[in-house]
Amino acid sequence: MKAIQVSQHGDIDVLQLVEKELPTPGPEELVINLYAAGVNPVDTYIRAGVNNYTANFPYTPGKDGAGIVAAVGEAVSWFKPGDRVFCTNTGMGCYADTTICSQDHAYPLPDNLSFAQGACLGIPYGTAWLAIHQRAGAITGETILIHGASGGVGLAAIELGNAHGLTVIGTASTEPGTQAAYQQGADQVFNHYDQSHWQAIKEYTDNQGVDIILEMLANVNLGQDLPLLSKKGRVIIIGSRGEVSINPRDLMARNADIRGLALANASLDERQAMYNNIVELAKDGKINPVVHHSFSLEQAGQAHQQVLEKGAAGNIVLITRPE
Repeated sequence: MKAIQVSQHGDIDVLQLVEKELPTPGPEELVINLYAAGVNPVDTYIRAGVNNYTANFPYTPGKDGAGIVAAVGEAVSWFKPGDRVFCTNTGMGCYADTTICSQDHAYPLPDNLSFAQGACLGIPYGTAWLAIHQRAGAITGETILIHGASGGVGLAAIELGNAHGLTVIGTASTEPGTQAAYQQGADQVFNHYDQSHWQAIKEYTDNQGVDIILEMLANVNLGQDLPLLSKKGRVIIIGSRGEVSINPRDLMARNADIRGLALANASLDERQAMYNNIVELAKDGKINPVVHHSFSLEQAGQAHQQVLEKGAAGNIVLITRPE
């Protein structure tokens, strides 16, 4: 089997394509022939050893993938060879044409989604679902502002917000990103490079503020997020690349909250509940992941560069084997 292997922290040159032996499943494991792997910013942090991330070397990157079950362990009862699945939080890594995954972290891939789309469900949709439902406790009819709405998590949050009956506002930095957000169902999108967008958001809400903000870059935006909140508003921090100063009185005046989120903290029960919900929404046609760019397994380094570039307009995936 082909796989990307990393033997030390470093730049993209540490992503090496190697040949490995095919895995054998344990009693509760699946062997999956992967057709696509999701590329997420966290993959680059682990590779580089930054933002408090590290790894046990050598390792194969990638937490998200989609493919067809090739073999199952003797205690597997939920899947059989030939089933289409997506997986997340795999122990073996998904930048490969084959992986092993516990049946607890694999889910049926609806027929109306491609393998590339299935590889976008794990981290992006899982993060968005937890942010909206668990950390924000969103109530139907509330207004949500998604900073970075054109990225993988942002586009997922637009769809999940719509499915929950929220009014969805987003920000993006490019015309393709703005159009991607509108196509996913955003009610209004603002250019976050235009400094007047803060005032424009206030005016859009008739100066009532927004109930929920999903923040992808807290070190840049958090201080200006807080005055946008309604009373009892919540900011959910999904991403940050540094420190930030805020005025606590912006929170005090509104009885507002700042809440952090890391998908890794979700329990197994929480993961299974949210991904089962995501599967049902996909079957009903209410979520349709956007694949912005796909790379071959050999181009994993380019994919790592692309996923960190500004102006996102969807998800980045690796095509790990031809269909």
